[in-house]
Amino acid sequence: MADHYEVLGVARDASTDEIKKAYRKLARQLHPDVNPGADASERFKSVTHAYDVLSDAKQRDNYDRGGNGRSGGGGAGFDGNFGNFGDIFETFFGGGGSSRGPRSRRERGQDALIRVELDLDEIIFGTHRDLEVDTAIVCTTCNGTCCQPGTAPVTCDICHGTGNIQRAVRSLLGNVMTSSPCGSCRGYGTVIATPCVTCQGQGRVRARRSVPVDIPAGVDTGLRLQMPGSGEAGPAGGPNGDLYLEMKVRHHDVFSRDGDDLLCTLEVPMTDAILGTTATVKALDGDIDVEIKVGTQSAEVITVKERGVTRLRGNGRGDLKIGVHVATPTRLDHKERELIEAFAARHKAPAPALSAFQQGLFAKLRDRFRG
Repeated sequence: MADHYEVLGVARDASTDEIKKAYRKLARQLHPDVNPGADASERFKSVTHAYDVLSDAKQRDNYDRGGNGRSGGGGAGFDGNFGNFGDIFETFFGGGGSSRGPRSRRERGQDALIRVELDLDEIIFGTHRDLEVDTAIVCTTCNGTCCQPGTAPVTCDICHGTGNIQRAVRSLLGNVMTSSPCGSCRGYGTVIATPCVTCQGQGRVRARRSVPVDIPAGVDTGLRLQMPGSGEAGPAGGPNGDLYLEMKVRHHDVFSRDGDDLLCTLEVPMTDAILGTTATVKALDGDIDVEIKVGTQSAEVITVKERGVTRLRGNGRGDLKIGVHVATPTRLDHKERELIEAFAARHKAPAPALSAFQQGLFAKLRDRFRG
């Protein structure tokens, strides 16, 4: 086993300060985060072990008198202190543990969710919106560096840039070196001596920005659209989170939606239902001429192909389904009543009676009033 004094490059009568100074110089050169080579890693362990022994007065005295530098209590088969937990894993499992490096200030920004209200006519072909969003953006003063312009983070003088502090803890295995985040730099390895006054050292600020959005046709209430990278900016110039848009389609007084179909009700005067006619319907995307056939009955459904909602994930559009409601006059003057009575006398209709159940009729009524 190499001599601890030779490992550190100090005389046998070196003071505690000289030993500490020599260790720090070698540790900065050989630390795995700085020098990842296998030889450097082994030397770093030797240097750390030598320092653990010589920096402790009791262990140093025992070592100078010919001992092996153990603090006592280490079981057979172990030669003393372990530089870190990586040494323990290596002893038992053959692993090559290395010290954890400093953590990055840059973090991913949070996702954001906003609700977008749309009119029914906007979802037929899709629409464009410029949404105003209150969110976090990169600070324009420091451009995400968190520092005042012209300055930069400085290496932490406590952990020397490692982001971690090692402490010796007594255990059944001897003195074990544990590692914990540095309290001075909070594990970053650097300290911002002159933080940006605009963002208070965060690298981002709250602001209102406009987000252009192309909303596809066929969306429906509850659907969420994801916009990657349009969420909040991350701390210290980190990547943006995602923006989620939750759709809500407003109620329409005339039209309702059933999947990709549009439903509406057309009120037809009794005379037009009897004689037939052509009606012009003002649809959401333009006028439509609808033929009312002779003898049209209430609850009949007229289907106009390809005049519904554009399919969200597919080609073409749904249909426009028009439910007919024959309006029976409730107030007649004397002349109108005479004409109706003459019509009734001329066409002897059977008395009102129950007829066979018609599933289709009730289905049409249900669809017509759905929504």
